[in-house]
Amino acid sequence: MPPRQERPVALITGGVKRVGAEIARTLHAAGYDLVLHFRSSVNEAVALAAELEHQRAGSTLAIQGELADLDGLPAMIKQALQHYGRLDALVNNASAFFPTPVGSATTAQWNELFASNAQAPFFLAQAATPALRETHGAIVNLIDVYAERPLANHPIYCMAKAALAAMTRSLALDLAPDIRVNGIAPGAVMWPSDGKPYDDQQAMLARTPLRRAGSPQDVAGAVLWLLRDAPFVTGQVIRIDGGRSLSI
Repeated sequence: MPPRQERPVALITGGVKRVGAEIARTLHAAGYDLVLHFRSSVNEAVALAAELEHQRAGSTLAIQGELADLDGLPAMIKQALQHYGRLDALVNNASAFFPTPVGSATTAQWNELFASNAQAPFFLAQAATPALRETHGAIVNLIDVYAERPLANHPIYCMAKAALAAMTRSLALDLAPDIRVNGIAPGAVMWPSDGKPYDDQQAMLARTPLRRAGSPQDVAGAVLWLLRDAPFVTGQVIRIDGGRSLSI
């Protein structure tokens, strides 16, 4: 393992696209060096790493991995430590999302949704705990408003996110006082890549007190705050939803 460097290091799962990429840019601009996990988005990983390396050489490490592979999760933490000598933050951002209507849901869908949304976050946190204790680091889990207010025809996804919310609170208790653990529950920030009907989107925003969708920057700013600027906050799930949870 190399000597421990001075800059803090954050590992972000699903960190090369969409909200994950914005979290990466925000933390990088704040002085973090990054471990960017991705599964299949090779081109996006190469492009984002090149962008951030241009800003600060030696500041990014991209790791390809399948979060359903339990044996590979401790290896990701080991790679981060071998490269940087420290780990200060784990951001469990990667998430599978698709409908599983009752009557047609399969065990394969269950396994896929729980793998990224609950199983991998737990076992990554477990593997990262010794390193995070050394740096008095923090974990941030990306949850969802649907963990509390379920989305129709998505029971398994909602269950997995509810498990992640429970894990957030449990680990905050078990890992204190050395490691803080918090969650973020975004509302409408980025629509799923396969899209929802425009009328549904407009109806959802009409029920949101701030009457607009959020942005990836809204989520990324909250992640940075929880990691860097909230030393007395742990075990919380913060809603970044424009007030939508008040009237969902």
